Amino acid sequence: MNLALYRRYRPASFSELIGQEHVTGPLSRSLETQTVHHAFLFSGPRGCGKTSSARILARSLNCAKGPTPNPCGECQSCVDLTPNGAGSVDVIEIDAATHGKVDNARELRESAAFVPVNSRFKIYIIDEAHELSTDAQNALLKLVEEPPAHLKFVFATTQPEKIPSTIKSRTHHYPFRLVSLDVLSAHLAEVSKKESIPYEPAALTLISTAAEGSVRDSLSLLSQLASGMPKEGLTVEFVSAQLGLTPSHLIEETFSSLSTGDGASLFKTVDAVISAGIEPRRFAIDLLGALRDAILFNTGVKSVDSNQLSTIDAAVLSNLTNKLPASVVTAMANAVATGVAELRGAVAPRLQLELLAAKLLMLAEPNPPAKSNAPAAAPAKTTTAPTQPKTDSPKTAAPTTDAPKTPTPAKPTKPAALDLATVRAHWRPRNQQNPQHSI
Repeated sequence: MNLALYRRYRPASFSELIGQEHVTGPLSRSLETQTVHHAFLFSGPRGCGKTSSARILARSLNCAKGPTPNPCGECQSCVDLTPNGAGSVDVIEIDAATHGKVDNARELRESAAFVPVNSRFKIYIIDEAHELSTDAQNALLKLVEEPPAHLKFVFATTQPEKIPSTIKSRTHHYPFRLVSLDVLSAHLAEVSKKESIPYEPAALTLISTAAEGSVRDSLSLLSQLASGMPKEGLTVEFVSAQLGLTPSHLIEETFSSLSTGDGASLFKTVDAVISAGIEPRRFAIDLLGALRDAILFNTGVKSVDSNQLSTIDAAVLSNLTNKLPASVVTAMANAVATGVAELRGAVAPRLQLELLAAKLLMLAEPNPPAKSNAPAAAPAKTTTAPTQPKTDSPKTAAPTTDAPKTPTPAKPTKPAALDLATVRAHWRPRNQQNPQHSI
């Protein structure tokens, strides 16, 4: 049976663990100085090396020449605890998702009292520790706080916030992190060379980005793609198609349409995306990544491949940034980011994508001058008042009192409400009216 790559290349020592130097460094120094704690908490995202580090720590503690950060690999304990070894009876791995009840914790507490069979320490590795029930955590609390001299605990979890403070305060907590894109791509290149897998560097960048910083996920994807790759090896086109990513030429066509403001071409590209079976949200995510590259390119970062999965031609990025200002490209990126959120679970994803395309076209167009159907008003004639000659005597000046005063128009008052009593009070019969106004 062909062994999976993530199992074949599982690290056997702290020096082989990639991207976690902030954890491996302190652990190695504690092993060198013989100041190893009795309980550890390893937390972090999936596939970043928590369980592997727990096994390496057990191997380092029980090595015949140890405790040492560099196990010899020759003693019985080291052979049993190799990444694909048979295992040791003194290193017990427990999956808390299926063994997290209080009865399991009581069994562990009873068996922990026995000394190890043929090793220096008895080590319990509890994976997915946040799945332990409250009663199980309480049952283990006293044992974790004051264990026998031969006992060590390693808790591994992806959700450290669910670990109670009573357990967390009795352990040394080491948070693991996702591996950076550059480090992960270099690791995949090294594995590909050992496995004689032909590849394009940009294709490995695509795999690393799809793995989202997980070493195990990246090796699983590499194993899957290598098993069915064409004779040319891992090309960008093959990897993009297998991962469901948007082909680069569709992104380039979108950029070209936005640069020229060609709406017909842009909606034709949207139709090509739907016809190719590409998920609209996937296209929006890839377009957002390409816009991010364009922003970086506009700021002077010419080599975008080292920062992002982008396979867009530099000439296309240059054309977009030359024809559109940076503020417009940034506004487009914000619009696409909003569109990605709106496309999640959308009832009509194609319609949402077309509306997003229309928004991008509006942003790409320059602000047109305001037009009005009313005829243009004639320019107002400006007349300048004749200036009076200046005289040295102030008496020749016209008195200000002779200037006519313009009466200020009175503000219209709101008529009072009429009622029957008011009308009768002001009513006069016709024969009592002023005879001058009579006919």
